[in-house]
Amino acid sequence: MRAVLAVLAAAVCFGTTGTAQALGPEADPFSLGAARILIGGGALALIALVLARRRPRDDEPLVPEMPVLDDAPTGSAPVTDPRRARLVSAAIVVAGALGVLAYQPAFFAGTERNGVAVGTVVALGSAPVLTGLLEWAVRGHRPSGRWALSTIVATAGIATLGLASGDAEHAIDPLGLAASLGAGLSYAVYALASKGLLERGWSGSGAMGAQFGLAAVVSLPLLLATDASWLATPSGLVMGLWLGLVTTTLAYLLFAAGLRHLTAATVSTLTLAEPLTATLLGLFLLGEQLPVGAAIGLAVLAAGLAILAVPVGRRAQRAT
Repeated sequence: MRAVLAVLAAAVCFGTTGTAQALGPEADPFSLGAARILIGGGALALIALVLARRRPRDDEPLVPEMPVLDDAPTGSAPVTDPRRARLVSAAIVVAGALGVLAYQPAFFAGTERNGVAVGTVVALGSAPVLTGLLEWAVRGHRPSGRWALSTIVATAGIATLGLASGDAEHAIDPLGLAASLGAGLSYAVYALASKGLLERGWSGSGAMGAQFGLAAVVSLPLLLATDASWLATPSGLVMGLWLGLVTTTLAYLLFAAGLRHLTAATVSTLTLAEPLTATLLGLFLLGEQLPVGAAIGLAVLAAGLAILAVPVGRRAQRAT
């Protein structure tokens, strides 16, 4: 149950992104995305380096043995050649960093072409489905029926929420739709990459630090190519630090803690608590109005998450 709660806490951190942007100064979304990855990814890399220099404790080895997971791929064998293991790990880190980098522009392109409501619904709604299918294809782990039911219910809640809260001025643009699906696929890639590193004995901070640290290096020139003058203002600096340290650094440390004990598909569905958090913050903190349809969507979304979270918690208790 602690793993489930860790992922839900990460989703809450993710869900504060929109509120932080609303309370901060106006900024180019691509500049925001680059700054978020640079600050948050840099902090994750720094944490990983600091922990790597610590003397390993008996209960927390620097390179732990292969953990016993209830979602380990069938028929797989551990890599015993050290050189090959390093190459495989390096390839996984690069793939994860590319997924991190690709998510931001794909998400923003989708919302720009089809509006925030439709773009967000497609990106967030497709992520759990694509993660489950990709995990099945790559790792041979077939998603459970409970996951499928939870994902369908939660995605229906997101669709109801997004369509009830959005506007109808935008026609569905195929390129925008493809971009939003690309964002969902990008999420699936770095979720599975993180899972792969954890299964190879990496710590949560090490796995996230390597992927986001590499993404942070690439984000620096991207940030310099945008108008980042908002970072020079006090409110802009606070917004940048919140987006980087809370919605990225803290969120992905919690994300990794949950991912160590859950399947990538399960974690992806649980992070659908992000739009639930964002909507509630908008309602109670920003004074936004909640249409009846959006309230129904919130209830359906919460029900979908409960379907997945409660049984997993019971199963985890039985395992202990």
